[in-house]
Amino acid sequence: MAKGYYISKVVAIVGILFTIAALATIIALSVLYANEKDKNNNVPNLPETTTPTSSENTKGPTSAPSNDPWTKDRLPKTLTPYHYDIRLKPVLKKNDQGLYVFYGKSEAFFTCVAATNLVIIHSKNLNFNTSPKAFLKDSAGNNLAVSKIDEVPQKQYLVVHAANNLEDNKNYSLYTEFVGELADDLAGFYRSEYKEDNETKIIATTQMQAPDARKAFPCFDEPAMKATFNITLVHKPDYVALSNMNPISQNNITEDEEPWTETVFAKTVKMSTYLVAFIVSQFESIGDPGNSTTTGVQIWGRKKAIKDEGQGDYALSITKDILEFFEEHYSIPYPLPKSDQVALPDFNAGAMENWGLVTYRETALLYDPAESSIGNKERVASVIAHELAHQWFGNLVTIRWWNDLWLNEGFASYVQYLGADRAEPTWNIKDLIVLDDVHRVMAVDALASSHPLTSKEEEVNTPAEISQLFDSITYSKGASVIRMLSDFISEDLFKKGLATYLKAFEYNTAVYSDLWTHLQLAVEAAEPSLNLPLPISWIMDTWVLQMGFPVVRIDTGSGFVSQNHFLLDPNSTVNRPSQFNYAWIVPISFSKSGSNENFWLQYPGDVNPNFKTSGNEWLLANINVTGYYRVNYDDGNWNKLISQLESDHLNIPVINRAQIIDDAFNLARAKYINTTRALDTTRYLSNDTEYMPWQAALNSLSFFTQMFDRSEVYGPMRDYLKKQVIPLYQHFERETKNFTEQLESLTDQYNTINSVSTACNYGFPDCVVFAVKTFKGWMESNAIIHPNLRSTIYCTGIAEGGDAEWDFVLQKFTESSNAQESDKLRSALACSREPWVLNRLLEYSLNSSKIRRQDTVSTISSICNNVVGQSLAWDFVRAKWKTMLAQFGGSSFSFGNLIERVTRRFASDFELQELEQFKRDNQEVGFGTAAQALEQAIEKTKANIKWVTENKEPVLSWFKEETKA
Repeated sequence: MAKGYYISKVVAIVGILFTIAALATIIALSVLYANEKDKNNNVPNLPETTTPTSSENTKGPTSAPSNDPWTKDRLPKTLTPYHYDIRLKPVLKKNDQGLYVFYGKSEAFFTCVAATNLVIIHSKNLNFNTSPKAFLKDSAGNNLAVSKIDEVPQKQYLVVHAANNLEDNKNYSLYTEFVGELADDLAGFYRSEYKEDNETKIIATTQMQAPDARKAFPCFDEPAMKATFNITLVHKPDYVALSNMNPISQNNITEDEEPWTETVFAKTVKMSTYLVAFIVSQFESIGDPGNSTTTGVQIWGRKKAIKDEGQGDYALSITKDILEFFEEHYSIPYPLPKSDQVALPDFNAGAMENWGLVTYRETALLYDPAESSIGNKERVASVIAHELAHQWFGNLVTIRWWNDLWLNEGFASYVQYLGADRAEPTWNIKDLIVLDDVHRVMAVDALASSHPLTSKEEEVNTPAEISQLFDSITYSKGASVIRMLSDFISEDLFKKGLATYLKAFEYNTAVYSDLWTHLQLAVEAAEPSLNLPLPISWIMDTWVLQMGFPVVRIDTGSGFVSQNHFLLDPNSTVNRPSQFNYAWIVPISFSKSGSNENFWLQYPGDVNPNFKTSGNEWLLANINVTGYYRVNYDDGNWNKLISQLESDHLNIPVINRAQIIDDAFNLARAKYINTTRALDTTRYLSNDTEYMPWQAALNSLSFFTQMFDRSEVYGPMRDYLKKQVIPLYQHFERETKNFTEQLESLTDQYNTINSVSTACNYGFPDCVVFAVKTFKGWMESNAIIHPNLRSTIYCTGIAEGGDAEWDFVLQKFTESSNAQESDKLRSALACSREPWVLNRLLEYSLNSSKIRRQDTVSTISSICNNVVGQSLAWDFVRAKWKTMLAQFGGSSFSFGNLIERVTRRFASDFELQELEQFKRDNQEVGFGTAAQALEQAIEKTKANIKWVTENKEPVLSWFKEETKA
C-alpha cells in the first residue's frame, strides 16, 4: 500500500450524539434485516445469538482474566481456511432508514487441524439479526448441530459453538447471511460518491488492509490464512462490477421485483483476505482486457476523467512497461491474467495493491498534462511502480504476520524507484530516494521513541496496533536498509536471491529471515565469491531488530573511526533494550584523492590508516548515501569540505552535497557540531543550481523556520535566505524565459519550483510581483498558469490578497473535477493570513460536503504550515479530538501524521504543558493509531525547547553577520 497524505476536548453533547447515531444505525440495520428474513423460508431456525458473558465484557478490576479463545486478539490455530464463496449485493440508493446497505451470503470452507467445538471467525459491523443466518456444515454440506452463536464485538468475532467437536483433518464450512452498511468511512466495503453531469454517482468499493475484510464478509482475517475466493456481485444492469479476477459469466435476474445483473468472477489464486477487492460503479476504462495469452491492463475511473479528458492515458502508457520490468526483476511471470488500475474519488491511502485490482486515489493514478505538475506525474509513476511491485512481493509471497509489515512496504518503497526508472529513464529518479526516504525517515528514527523495523508477533495484536505500523519507519527506513543491502551485495546477487525466495514461498507466507537465507545462498554461489565480513543475517539483524541508526565519526588525523547511536536529543533516555547494544555492522564507502574505497565497521571503534588525510586533502564518506547512517568528521576535515564547496562545489558529487548539508544540520541538533557550522554549509548555495542540495537545505532550514518564525530571529533569517535564493531565482528566470517554458530535466523542473516558492515565501519583491500579477491574470481573464507553478502562485495570491481572492479560489476548488488541481487549490486556501478565514477552513475540514474525508488531515496540516494557522489548528484538534478519533483514529494508518504536523512548531514550556495536558485529558478516550505519534511529539517538543534555548543567540548573530551590507 502506498502512503497517503493525511485531530482538546469535545463537549459532552457531541459524544452523546455520536453514540445515539451509532445505536440508531445498528437498530435500523436490525429492522432492515428482519424485513428480509422472510425471503429465506427454506432456511431452518437456528439457536439464539448470545452476547459475551459479563466476564468477557467487563474491563473492571473485579473481572478475572479469561482464557477463552474469543477473548484473544489472534485467531486460534485450530482451523485453516482454504476457500470462500461470496455473494454480495450493494444497494446504491438509500433505504427507508436513510442508509446505504449491502446484502451478503458467504460460505467459508476450512480444515480442522486440531479437534475443537468452536468456530471463531472475524466479523465487524455485520448484522446477522437475532436469529442469525449462520450454519455450520460438514464436507458433504449437511448442517451440524450448534448450541449457540456469540457475537464478540470487542474482538470483532463471530463465535459458533458446535454441539460436538469438529474432527481434525476433516473439512467443514460456515455459511452466513448478513447485512452491512455501505458507510463512507473508507474502510472495508464502503461507499464513495462523485458528481458527473450534475448527477451524484455512488460507488461501492473496498479497502481491506489491514484488518477490514471482516467488514465485508465473515472471514479468517489474518494474512497467513490464505485461501481461494469465488466472488459474485449483484448490481444494477447499468453498473459494472470488478474484482480480483476476470468475470466468467453475467446473468440477468430479478430480485425484489427489480432487474439486477449477477456477475460471477473466476476463482482467485490462493491469497490473503486483505488483498480481496471488488467494486461496483459506473466507471469506464481504457486499455486491453487481455486474453488467454496476454495480460490485460486497463485503467478505470470516472467517465469524464477517463474518456473525455484522457487522464488515464499516462498510467496506461507506463503500466505495461513496469509490469514487464518486474517480471524480469523477479524472474517470475506476472501471476494473474489481468491488472486493473482503478482511480477512486474517495480513498484513505495513496493506493492499495489488491491482486489484479489495484485501487488508487485519483491523484495517484490520473494525470492531465494541462492540469498536472511534474510532481503529480512523478507520483503517478512511483505509486504505480510501488503497487505493481507488491503483486509479487507481498501478494505472491506474503508476510506471516503484521510485525513484518516493513518487509512488504519497505521493499516496495525501494523497488518503486527501479520500476519508475524503467518507465521514465531520463528522470534519474533513483537518486531521489535519498531525499524522499533516507533523510526524511532519519528525522523520526533519531528519536528515543522510535521503534525497530520488526518486532515479536505477540507485540502486535489489535487493529490499532497493526495500523500504527503503517508509518515512515516501515516504508522509508525499510526502503533505505534494503537499498543498502542491495548495494553491498550488488543488485545482480540481490535479484538472484530474491528470485529463489519468491519461488520457494509462492502462494505462501514467509518471515523476513527467509529472505536473508536466500540472499545468503546467492552470495555463497557467487563467482568470484563476495567478501562479506559476516553472514547477511548477522549484518542485517543489527539494522532490523533495533531501532535507530549510527553516526559514524571519522578522524582523518589518526584514522580512527567510531560509531554511536544517533539521537536527536543526546540526553533522551532509550527505554527499549537492544541485543546489539545499539551498535551496527556498518558498510562504509569513502572517497579520498579521487579514489573510492570500502570498509566494514564491526566494532564501536577501529583504526584504518586509509582514513588519514594530509595537506589540503579531504575525505568524504557514505558515497551516494547508500548507507543508512550519518557521518561526522574532525574539525579539520569539516573545514576542508566546506572550503571545497565554496571554491568548487562540482568536485563533490551532487548527492553528497545534499548529504553534507543534511548531516551537518542534524549533527548540530544532536550537539555533535556547532549549529553555526551547519549554517556554514549553506553559504555556497548561491552558486549551486542543483535540486538535491537545495532541497536538503530547505528541508533543514524549515526546522529553523518552525522554531523562529515567531521570534526576532526570523527577520535576519528571512533576509539571508532571500539573499541566497535570488541568484537561483534569476538563473531559472533566464533559463525558462521568465518562467514561460519548462526545462527538460526532472530535477531542473523541481528546482525551478523551489526557486519561485522560496523567493516568494521569503519576500523577494520580483517574485511576489510576478506571482500576484500572474494570479490576477488568472482571476480576471482565466490566463493559463503552468501546473508546476500553480501551488506557489495560488498561495501567494491568497496571502497577498483578501476575501475576493480566497473566495475565488474556493469557487474554483468547488468546481474542479481534477483531483490534482483540487489538491493545489485546497492547499492554497490555507495560505490566508486572516485567522477567521483559517478557522472557517478548519470547520470545512470536518464537513464532507465541503472537503472529502480523505483530505481532512492534509487540510489541517496545510493550515499548520501557516504560522498564523498553527495555534488555530492546535485549538481545533483539541476541541474536536473525540470526533476525529471516532472517524479516523481506530484504524487509519495516516492518523498519526496529524499529531506530528500540528505540534511541529512546539518549542516552549507552555506548549509542552499543553501537549501533556492534552494527553492527560484524553487518556481514557485514547489516541488510536496516533498513540506513538503523540509520544514522539512530546519527545520532540522537549528537544526543541532545549535547542532553542541553546541556539537562539548564536543563530541570530550568524544570520545578522551574513546579511550585513
